[in-house]
Amino acid sequence: MKVLNVVMSLDQVMGGGAVERTFQMSQYLVKAGVDCTILTTDVGLSPKRLSELDGITVIALPCLIKRFIVPVFSLKKIISTVKNADIIHIMGNWLILNALVYIIARHFKIPYVVCPAGMLPIYGRSRLLKKLYNFLIGKNIIRNADGLIAITAGEIPHFKAYGVNPEKITVIPNGISQRDFQTESDLEFLNKHGLSGIPFILCVASLKQIKGPDLLLQAFCNAMEALKPYHLVFVGPDAGMLAELKDMVKRYNASGRVHFLGYLGGVDKSKIYYASKLLVIPSRQEAMSIVVLEAGITNTPVLLTDQCGFSDIAGIEGGKVVPATVEGLQNGLIEILSDPEKLKSMGKNLNAFTCRHFTWDSIIKKHLSLYNRILAKNRLE
Repeated sequence: MKVLNVVMSLDQVMGGGAVERTFQMSQYLVKAGVDCTILTTDVGLSPKRLSELDGITVIALPCLIKRFIVPVFSLKKIISTVKNADIIHIMGNWLILNALVYIIARHFKIPYVVCPAGMLPIYGRSRLLKKLYNFLIGKNIIRNADGLIAITAGEIPHFKAYGVNPEKITVIPNGISQRDFQTESDLEFLNKHGLSGIPFILCVASLKQIKGPDLLLQAFCNAMEALKPYHLVFVGPDAGMLAELKDMVKRYNASGRVHFLGYLGGVDKSKIYYASKLLVIPSRQEAMSIVVLEAGITNTPVLLTDQCGFSDIAGIEGGKVVPATVEGLQNGLIEILSDPEKLKSMGKNLNAFTCRHFTWDSIIKKHLSLYNRILAKNRLE
């Protein structure tokens, strides 16, 4: 089987969950014996990143406009790439590259699936452009797909709003690679970041509005006295909110207890999880947070909002789910941190749940099953 994965970039720093899902999915497709190609742009693509895609053909188009991920494309190259695939997996939404691949795939009758990864609702910046994209081609990309992948059941209504047949929708959650989170923290790492001997709350996310770092920081500042001796650590690149967040820290005289570490990857990312007492995900909207799984694989309990697509956490006692508000996060922090022993048991519960349901070895089988069903149906037709 030849699978073509289409994604906006392979940018490890700014790419987000959709990029990481495609990256890991491609690795495990090859592990399962699939001939895998990735069609993407060169945004944030490093030699190190490429070296981690051994056995995968990567076609990276130069990017003309990074703000909207507009590639400099060769139709000849894209056509030959699409025609060589048995099935195409389109990741994300609102992208010129997705539209080009869709048009060519339809012309040559190559089956394709779409996983929008939470990007179907019109939210955030450039709303007018997104509406125009939907009007011109976006809705057709979704409606004409041979298969649609929802990351959680909560995403299914987003597809229905586009007028699709519910029978086309398959729920395939995000996955986690255990091998990426085997390195525990050490004193040298903690000293480097000024965290030695300090219990801290962790937030791993790009610093942008949809991820809600301002909600979490406000909640923490409001409850600093009640949350002693905990510190708050933000790990993630600045996507436009860092200056605003630092201003808030100054207003509340919280500079000694709030840390901005920027992006951490590789073993450093593993270490920061193991060193933390609690991961908080304050997102205003998200399909299914990958960082929940990263916390789970490292025995870290989670406090997350009800907009993260992972409310199962409360049922398995792996953490706590709260409203996506300052008050919800504030009350949640105070409650969950009031019982350290229960906090540890939550981490163990989340670890067991993650290992049982969300490792890529099991998740990739769901993708292959979907592809095989679509290919078998196409052969019959």
